[in-house]
Parts: sequence; structure tokens; C-alpha cells
Amino acid sequence: MAARGTHGRPDPADVIVVGGGMVGGALALALAAGGLAVILVDRTPLPALAAAAYDGRASAVAYASQRLLAQIGLWREVEHAAEPILDIRVSDGASSLFLHYDHRELGGALEGAPFGWIVENGAIRRGLAALLEAAPNVRVLAPATAGRMSVGDPAAGLALDDGTALAAPLIVAADGAESALRAQARIAAVQWRYPQDGIVCTMGHEAPHDGIAHERFLPAGPFAVLPMTDAPDGTHRSSIVWTERDERAPGVMRLSDAAFGAEMQRRFGDWYGAVQVLGGRWRYPLRLLHAERYVGPRFALIGDAAHTIHPIAGQGLNLGLRDVAALAEVVVDDRRLGLDHGALPTLQRYERWRRPDNAALMAVTDGLNRLFSNDIGPVRLARDLGLAAVDRMPGLKRLFMQHAMGTVGALPRLLRGEAL
Repeated sequence: MAARGTHGRPDPADVIVVGGGMVGGALALALAAGGLAVILVDRTPLPALAAAAYDGRASAVAYASQRLLAQIGLWREVEHAAEPILDIRVSDGASSLFLHYDHRELGGALEGAPFGWIVENGAIRRGLAALLEAAPNVRVLAPATAGRMSVGDPAAGLALDDGTALAAPLIVAADGAESALRAQARIAAVQWRYPQDGIVCTMGHEAPHDGIAHERFLPAGPFAVLPMTDAPDGTHRSSIVWTERDERAPGVMRLSDAAFGAEMQRRFGDWYGAVQVLGGRWRYPLRLLHAERYVGPRFALIGDAAHTIHPIAGQGLNLGLRDVAALAEVVVDDRRLGLDHGALPTLQRYERWRRPDNAALMAVTDGLNRLFSNDIGPVRLARDLGLAAVDRMPGLKRLFMQHAMGTVGALPRLLRGEAL
């Protein structure tokens, strides 16, 4: 239930999370499930968060990330809106060479499992709002804006815009790529703006998608068609993530629905039969950002506040949820041992766990975008041959598929489907 803190004296908690989006909300629920008292601060009230206008975006929830959502109770809230990804097909423009990932080829414990699910962001936000409203260990202060942060011992303090004073051994910033708390902590970030925009919309189509996610590399950038659940009236739907050069994107947005639909169809042919745009279209600038460090005294960054990547692999939300799983585990474990869960050694374990993985995927997505977002003949031939070669190497394909599912490496318990 939304609540306000006291004025004039600090209102204590075990952890303060600033930012109630998909990553910050998931962290609050994970910590609460681990027995910690959490204060969640956000500018948007929970009812408004749940009723927010559709923004066109859907997220890929990897197989391991779904385990986390199940453990914190969120999956049951969104499963009705989740479409399994059964196949992934990667192609380079009009080339006949392609890479095909089939979930039936996984084998072992993962045999038959989907790579992940496509879920509308609105469904995730509504589910989070419902759970946060009812969570006994979470106090939501919203609408509220975080102001000055101060670091002390044994707690950090946070002043809100209305004069409310909060205190906790740990403050976590989940306040996005423009994180005000990251700036306060004087944590610099390496960042640049891609000369591309992402255009997103929902496409209705005549033929079923059969759970196939398509990614076609074009000179302006990747064009992805991601399977969604059917509309209530039975219309087949897919989410479109169209990367376009930033100077051309405004013109694309001004096209009529008929012309926009024709442009979509021109990019992937008649695979889906007749297509149409359902609802609106949205345009987002694309950028890369990586904080030079994730932690400081009694302070940690997660999600977009720590890293923002190109959407070429659809892993943005999954990286944030991996942050949630790692940070929740080290914090809850130390708290149970009676240790100072906001102490720098605890937070540095989280940073060592997450930073290499995030940096590696950022390098891969940035490199792929640069490699494929051009139409240079020799480069195009080399990458097409590379796609075809990987497609004929079952062992390497399985490894890539497991990476896409988030099941490779030393996984935190929540990503293994285990409770904290």
C-alpha cells in the first residue's frame, strides 16, 4: 500500500530502492521475499503505473529470467500475456543464407523448453503494481522524488522532495539511464548515442507466427519481428522493433498506416500474409551506456542506471533481472548471517558477479550492430558465410542458444529457479 514516511527524523528500512520500473520493482519484491524491509520510491503512483498508456514496447523474457519472475510471484500475473519463443531465425537482408535456432535441438535438461517469452511491458507493469501494493515487507512512497543522498555509518540517508527523511544500510538506484543518484554518487559512465532510432509497434497479420522470432539485418540496422499472444478477437500479433537511421526515422513515423504497413512487408516479405499496424507507433533513441563502477559506500546501481545496450539481441530487461538476482542474493545472504549487508565488500561481490557479463554482452551487441548495419559487399559476404557456418555446427549453436536463454555461467539462485 502506498505510504508516506515521517518528517523530521529518518524512516528506517533494510534497503531503499529508488525507481519502481520493471527492474526496481522486481528487486523490491525479491528482497522482500528474502525477509528484508524495503522502501520503494517512485515518481509515479502505483495506480498510474498500472494504468499507464500503452507505449508500444514488449520485452523478451529469457528462460532463466522467467524463473526469477516465478520465484517473486510475478510470472503468474503475466503468464496470460506471454508468448513462447520456439524458434529464432537470423538472416542478412535478402541473402538466402541464415541462422536457425530450434528449441527442439537444445537437448538435456532444457529439451523442449522455449528460449523465452515475449511479454508486453504494460502487462509486466500491471503485475508489478498489484504485487507491490500487497507485499507486506514493501512500503511504496509514491508519488515521491528522491533528493539528496548522504552516506553515513551504519546507514545512508535519503531526503525526498516533500521533506521526508529515509535511512537504510543500502540505497539502490534503479532510476534509469539518466540516473540522478548515479550523478550524485559521482559515478561516471562511458556512453554514446547510436545514429539510429528504434521504432516499435504491434503488427496484426493474417498467418500465425508459430512462435518464431525473426531478426533480419538491414543496412540501417536490425529489423525484428517477435511473436506475441493473439488479440482477444483472435487477430495474430507480433511486436515490431525496427531500427532506422535517425535522420530517416521521423519520415518513417509520418507515413500513413497503409504506407507504413507496406514498408514493414517489404522488409520481410509475405511470410505473415497481409499485415496491418495495430494501434500507434513509437520512436526511441538508441544508446550505449556503462557506468564506470556499479557500487559505492552503501550504494548500488542496477538495470539501466548501470548499463544500457542496443536492442539488437533483446537482452536489455534480462541484464537488469540478472542484476536483481545477483544483488538480492549477496544482500540477503549477508543479512541472514548478521553481517552489514550495505557494506562495500558485500556490494563489490555483486559488482564482480555482474560487471563482466554486462560488459561482454554490451561489446557483442555493439559489435554486431556495427558489423551488420552496412551494405559493404565483402563484409556482407563474410558475415553471410559466418551465419551459414554457425548454422551447420550443432555444438556451437547449442551454446549460443543457452546464452540466449541466460542459462550459462554461475547463476544466482533466483535464475536457477530456487528461492533465496
